[in-house]
Amino acid sequence: MTLSKSDYMLFLRHPAWLWLKKYDKSKLPPIDEDTQAMFDVGHEFESYAEQLFPGAVRLGFSNYDSYLALADKTLNEINNGTQVILQGRLEASGLTCIFDVLQKVGEKEFDLIEIKSTTKAKPEHEYDLAFQLLVLEKSDYKVRNIVVIHANKDYVRDGAIDVQQFCTQTDITDKVRSLSDVTEQQILAAQAVLNSSTMPDISPRYVNKVGIPGVSQWFQEWMGIFKLLKPNTDPYNVYELSYPSSEQIGKLEDTGITRIADVPDELVLRPKQFAQIKTTREDKPLVDKEKIKEFLDTFQYPLYFFDYETMSSIIPTFDGMSPYKDYPFQYSLHILRSPTSEVEHYEYLHADNSNPMPGLLSQLKQDIGDEGTVLAWNMSYEKGCNDRMAALYPEYSEFLMELNERINDLMIPFSEMWYFHKDFFGSASVKKVLPVMAPELSYKELDVNNGLLARRMWTQTVLEDKHQDRRAEIMENLSKYCTLDTYAMVRIYEELQKLVK
Repeated sequence: MTLSKSDYMLFLRHPAWLWLKKYDKSKLPPIDEDTQAMFDVGHEFESYAEQLFPGAVRLGFSNYDSYLALADKTLNEINNGTQVILQGRLEASGLTCIFDVLQKVGEKEFDLIEIKSTTKAKPEHEYDLAFQLLVLEKSDYKVRNIVVIHANKDYVRDGAIDVQQFCTQTDITDKVRSLSDVTEQQILAAQAVLNSSTMPDISPRYVNKVGIPGVSQWFQEWMGIFKLLKPNTDPYNVYELSYPSSEQIGKLEDTGITRIADVPDELVLRPKQFAQIKTTREDKPLVDKEKIKEFLDTFQYPLYFFDYETMSSIIPTFDGMSPYKDYPFQYSLHILRSPTSEVEHYEYLHADNSNPMPGLLSQLKQDIGDEGTVLAWNMSYEKGCNDRMAALYPEYSEFLMELNERINDLMIPFSEMWYFHKDFFGSASVKKVLPVMAPELSYKELDVNNGLLARRMWTQTVLEDKHQDRRAEIMENLSKYCTLDTYAMVRIYEELQKLVK
């Protein structure tokens, strides 16, 4: 059975992931709309990067038959002396890969170039290209340089996208070549999985066994699949431990420990795990009333509970923007003017296909006073947005910098573990804290219930002119989501106040 590059990279994530793809795909979750949106971003960046190679021959495929024919088409282009081939396929010794760019530099010698919709070359790209290198070498070709084309994180849009400035290149030839031996070994292991009638052990201990740095999301992605394959009715089982490592899970499985409450101290990795184990075992929260009171006493009325929703893309949408930077298109603001006053609500949601920040800043300056504490959840995010807008709009710079000086973080009592509940499962996110502190409120009831979905729905509806039959409904859902983010803070603040009275 032929092993493709995508198969190989799936194997590196977890051997059982590859086996399921080949033999029992129905047990894998379908590609969701957020994941598809990421793929679309990759294709969009690719279209810009390919402009660096004028005159190149682009092959590619549109269906299974054209995929099968792609290898012969690629060989024909190589034999005809084509200087640059885009989206070709090579096959050798039971291995196959589709490369992004193959640039001829000599007789049967090429530069191998990968296009990645990131702002830097990452370690997993080295493994991806090491597989491609092997396929080329087994096809009797030489490779001179191995390069990743990615977005320039410092690029600032000014008019039409300047491809030469927007795209940058990083040579990783030596790093890729150093992986030759491990690639050969892992390919043999992957081929053994493909040829097995039995699914490999699904334990999370086997996630990323080669130890590629910077791919922590692989563990969480596999945990989602693992829980579908092996449901557990105990909500406090060890697989719900806060940010475990693959090695830690392996040790817990080897000792037969199945419950968080039974995890021994010697197998604990971090303070939040200690707190999670203690609160689960004792079934009562940890509360440091003195530190919480000291923290709350620093607040000055009026209190402003504040949250942004943001747009972000590798392709900067408007002038002044940079790749993958977050820029607000919406805010929600709840205000408590005194301890006894009724809460007020203000909001802004940009509805036109235009840069949202000038209108947002104009209204924000009217809605938020120049005195009092501004409360955010994970304040570095809101502060970062303000810093970027201050650089873009100097006329608002003083206002935004003074606003940043007033921002405090309502997440602190939870991130610092002054209040820690077993049902936080080690997280200080508002979506974990809210069900404990104010269970009458829920994100689950909302049609838009997370930031990525809010970003995608706003971008598609407002900037891309999609979903017009549901435009009013979507805009209302966006308003409800951002409103809950700040009202959740109001309710959590009220509960913290009750704790320290």
